[in-house]
Amino acid sequence: MTQDVKEIFGSPGGSLAAKVRTLAPSMTRSMQRVAEAVAGDPAGCAALTVTGLAELTGTSEATVVRTARLLGYPGYRDLRLALAGLAAQQQSGRAPAITTDIAVDDPIADVVAKLAYEEQQTLADTAAGLDTAQLGAAVTALAAARRTDVYGIGASGLVAQDLTQKLLRIGLIAHAHSDPHLAVTNAVQLRSGDVALAITHSGSTGDVIEPLRAAFERGATTVAITGRPNSPVTQYADLVLTTSTSRETELRPAAMSSRTSQLLVVDCLFVGVAQRTYETAAPALAASYEALAHRHRSGSR
Repeated sequence: MTQDVKEIFGSPGGSLAAKVRTLAPSMTRSMQRVAEAVAGDPAGCAALTVTGLAELTGTSEATVVRTARLLGYPGYRDLRLALAGLAAQQQSGRAPAITTDIAVDDPIADVVAKLAYEEQQTLADTAAGLDTAQLGAAVTALAAARRTDVYGIGASGLVAQDLTQKLLRIGLIAHAHSDPHLAVTNAVQLRSGDVALAITHSGSTGDVIEPLRAAFERGATTVAITGRPNSPVTQYADLVLTTSTSRETELRPAAMSSRTSQLLVVDCLFVGVAQRTYETAAPALAASYEALAHRHRSGSR
């Protein structure tokens, strides 16, 4: 990332909030209480010793330390420093965050504002938590692949189609599979030099895991895009790209918010591959634009 991007998405406070949202579902309930406390009141928790935070959350000192380490800090002291930095940011005059809970009787203007804020936060959290080393390795594999198979069900299936359509337009061989039988049938034909990519927000969708496992066992490079970094799908993934985990509400199901972060990762992959294969990608894009141009001219049917 450039320095400007790091300042927007990679600040200690922004990274901490993103990590809490992403990792909370994989924590024990006691660890979740610690994570929720530090995310909800960074200033208050920054002033507490490890014993004080354990007492506040009804947990143990060991749980507090384990939570800090899971969030990416060597120890509780480092977490306290991050919390102090976040508290200072919040006290610097920034506008308070808008609540994204949408009520049945909300005016449409409020719905627009809340959804726009939530989308922005989801993208920021995903960017802050994305492992660029894993992303770069996935780009390298896709750019050199003999063929790429992408698996996704439901909303993730739409993202799978988006990725394959992009790859096809730069001259690469790619297939999206939403039918689990066809996915497995194709996966067993893959081998070293091919790429299999699974998209699943929960990381536990069996119809996506099964073909990824088949591809993994046959030597293909496997990639998982998931909101759960410790989920079952990652057992068969050489590379894992983690997306933001947004809170599901009655009027905003998880599929909506997860798709936003998945599409960001897909766009990052595509742009990276297009950069690596520019000499062939640019002419392929130009040819596809030219082939479709008549369909977009004024008066065409």
